[in-house]
Amino acid sequence: MDSGSFVDEKCESRLYIGNLDFRITEAALIKLFNPFGTIVSEDFIWHTRGPKRGEPRGFAFIQYSTKEEAELAKEKMHGRLACGRPLVVRLASEKYLAETQQKSSKVMGSASRGGILSSGSLGLEQSPSKSAKIAAIKSKLKDLEGESSNAKKLKPS
Repeated sequence: MDSGSFVDEKCESRLYIGNLDFRITEAALIKLFNPFGTIVSEDFIWHTRGPKRGEPRGFAFIQYSTKEEAELAKEKMHGRLACGRPLVVRLASEKYLAETQQKSSKVMGSASRGGILSSGSLGLEQSPSKSAKIAAIKSKLKDLEGESSNAKKLKPS
């Protein structure tokens, strides 16, 4: 078995749990998710710096021994209220994919609005080159600088 397949299997049985109320403890989280299978590990995420150091960040990860246990927990716990808040439960790999797609669509959207992307012969958007990405960032910065200088002009002294 290669290390890539081990990572894939681990991701398939690892859950992201979000929208956690700050009153929920690690023990309470384990108690909530224990009925669905054998929990191999739990990572409760804390602030490590700044004024909120030592306080929970509102999300955690739970690793089950099998993919089936993780999927069952996801099915049963997603949307369930805990301390008055609906839990967001996804496979950790789904969370990563959703964030990646969201970030790439924002970049592609801002770049295409700036007229940087060209269409291929099939009418499909091509991936922007490094220089196109830099140009998009510069354009966005220029827009933001323009907005801030306009705001200063409108503000009464």
